Parts: sequence; structure tokens; C-alpha cells
Amino acid sequence: MHVRTLAGAAAAALALSLGACSSDAADDGAAAADGPITLEYWAWGTAQDGMVEAWNAAHPDVQVRKTDAGGSTDSSAKLLTATRAENAPDVAVVQYDTLPAMIVGGVAADISEHTADAEELFNPGVWSQVEFDGAVYGVPQDVGPQALVYNQARFAELGVPVPTTWAEFAAVAEQVKQEDPAATLTTFAPAEFGGFAAMAQQNGAQWWTVDGDAWTVSIDDEPSRRVAQYWEDLVDRGVVDAQPLLTPEWNARLAAGEVLSWPAALWANGVVNGVVPEQAGQWALAPIPQWEAGSTAVSFQGGSAVVVTTSSEHPEEAAEFAEWINTSQEGSAAQIEAGQYPASLVGQELTLSSAPPVQSPQQADYWQVAQRIASDTVPEVSWGPNVNVASSAFQDAFNAAVTDGTSFTDALATVQEAVVADMEKSGFTVSAG
Repeated sequence: MHVRTLAGAAAAALALSLGACSSDAADDGAAAADGPITLEYWAWGTAQDGMVEAWNAAHPDVQVRKTDAGGSTDSSAKLLTATRAENAPDVAVVQYDTLPAMIVGGVAADISEHTADAEELFNPGVWSQVEFDGAVYGVPQDVGPQALVYNQARFAELGVPVPTTWAEFAAVAEQVKQEDPAATLTTFAPAEFGGFAAMAQQNGAQWWTVDGDAWTVSIDDEPSRRVAQYWEDLVDRGVVDAQPLLTPEWNARLAAGEVLSWPAALWANGVVNGVVPEQAGQWALAPIPQWEAGSTAVSFQGGSAVVVTTSSEHPEEAAEFAEWINTSQEGSAAQIEAGQYPASLVGQELTLSSAPPVQSPQQADYWQVAQRIASDTVPEVSWGPNVNVASSAFQDAFNAAVTDGTSFTDALATVQEAVVADMEKSGFTVSAG
């Protein structure tokens, strides 16, 4: 991506699009001349404290102070606001799909000169999430490649196989309904923008591409329409439910054994455990079904990187911190202990000597399956500068389609129109793919 040429024209518009948000001023980050450097780090999630503690113990001359910046949406808005006020932190966690907005908004710095040896520590599909137009804007921290978590005990009880293709998934959905009319193989959640996007990307979709300053938006392309038609068919036939996830109603059905699987990502197993810890030992992990038999393509549904901000007065030290916590044995161990799947090959290798997660103690090869899934991620998946607009439009359009019984492909076209209109309003040169 030629993001540098876009930064000046689009930064203000992107800031308004993401939403203004107040932020406390960060300290200047530098201690007295004869003391250690202090880096300010904005992050969220349970793994961060352990990683920061490991760094601080090993680097007395460069200490890191972590601030919980809230979730990904809150943090991104705060980073834009703080950058404009010239008081952003030195380093911050940013989700992969919002990283382009952080680059165009002038938040994330080019750290290529400080990360020359880091690329070989990641799979190409993972590294591509932080590299744009030959420049590096972050170090990958965790990954959420899509996977299928399923109730192994209920599958065995009903005598249904674990599907390996989406065609098989549809057949199993019918079989589940025949064997137990109260149950459903899975749920189509109309608000799950990230899950739908990952399935479309697995099928070959590229929703945003850029050539110089010219963007192409292809959310309403043929691979994406195929995904929309697939789920519309299952919902219309009543073999898959359409409802929000993680509501009290959905949780109750999960607890009753009436929702048998969740095509989500590697993090989904931990979420299931949080809802139904009493079902530990029943759930297992499998690769996500494929659109074509024999394929192994996997796309991301979540994951984040650590960026060095353009506000940092210590970019070299900040980049060293970002690389160390995400590639060292110590940092990886802290991630795994907290249930986060590391982005680095070092961390993924370390999982292989770790016990399976508490939800799947019976699956001795759990981490081997996870590693295989992570190694098959598709390269060169790109995101645009207004993912937040796309997500909001997707939720509105697909919720309306489910409620009104209207076409999912029409809903996809509505999302496309909203994204293109927002980018044009923000001053981008855009065409529809």
C-alpha cells in the first residue's frame, strides 16, 4: 500500500470517521538523564501484564509502563486523538484490520530499519498483516486464524462427522436437524462482520486493494456473494439458526447441547470455556471447512500487532520492545499461559510442549492442530482505511436481511455502497471492483 501518499489528505477524515475520543495525556516517556528510559505502552487483554513484566525484568535500562487502553475500537480512536495532540504512547496494540487506518492517520511509524531480522520469525501470511508497500508498521503479536470448535461429545452422540468442506458442513447441518430437531449445527450471526469477512477471504475475496492513490472496493464480489448465498440458503431451510452470539439465549442453548459448533477462530475455544466450563472435555478443535475439496486456505478472524507510534521519542527502543515481547521465549510463555495464541513461530513451537487448554483436555494433539491451521493462513489479505464503517454497515444490513427475510446478497451490495460513499466523502479516489 502506498500509504504515505495518502496520509496528509486522509488523516483528519479518518479521525472523524473513527470517532473523536478524549484521552489522558501520556507522560513524555523519558526519565532523568541518568535513569532508565520509560516507554508508554497502550494495550488490552490478559497476556499483556506478563509480557511487560518479562521485558522489564530483562531490560533494566528500558522500562515499560502499560496502560489498559480498552478494546480495539476504543484504543484506535484514542490513538488518533492522542497523535493529533502529540501525546500518544510510544507503543500500542492495534488489530490487523485497523492497522491501515492507523498508518494513513499518521499513528503507526515505519519501523523497517529496526525489524530487519524479524520477518523470518513469522509465517508469510502473518507477516503480511504488518507490511505495506515494502514498509513494516508493526510486529505481529497474536493471530486468530479461522478454525472450527465443535462439541465432540454431541457429534459422537448424533453420529455426525466433522465436516472438511462447506458442502459437507451443509449436509451435516441437515443431519443434525434430522437426528435432534431441537439442535442446530451452528449459528449464523448477522453482526459478525469479522467472521463473514474471513470466510470471504478464504474463498479468494479481496475487499480493499490500492494502486498508488487509487482504491478499489470489492466487498460485493463473486467470492463474497457465494458466501452470502451459502448462509442464506442454510438459514432459509431452517438447518442453521440466525441470531446473535453470546446472548443469554444463545448461551443457554450452548449449555443445553443445542448448538454443536462454532466456525470462528483459535480464540473461540476459550470463549466457549467461559460460557460452559462444565463442558470441559467435550469440545475439540478442527480446521475450518474449505470451499473447495483439497484446499487448506485459512483466513484470519482477529489478531493484533504492536506498533511504534510516530510520537515516540525512542523509536529504536520501542521497536526492540515490540519485537522482544512477541518473539522471545519469555514473552511467548506469558501469552500461552494467558490463553493467547502467539503469532511468532517461536511461540507456536512453544505451544507444542504445553498442555491442551482446559476446554479440550482430551485432545492430545490440540496444539498440533492449531499450528497446522496457523501455517495455512492465506497471504496478502488487505484491509481498507474505513473498516469501522464496513463493520457497522454490515451489521445494519444483515440484521435487516435476517429480520425481513430479504436477500443476503442485497445486504452485501448495501455494505459496498456505504463503504465506497464514505471513502469518497473522505477524499479517496475509489472504484468498485
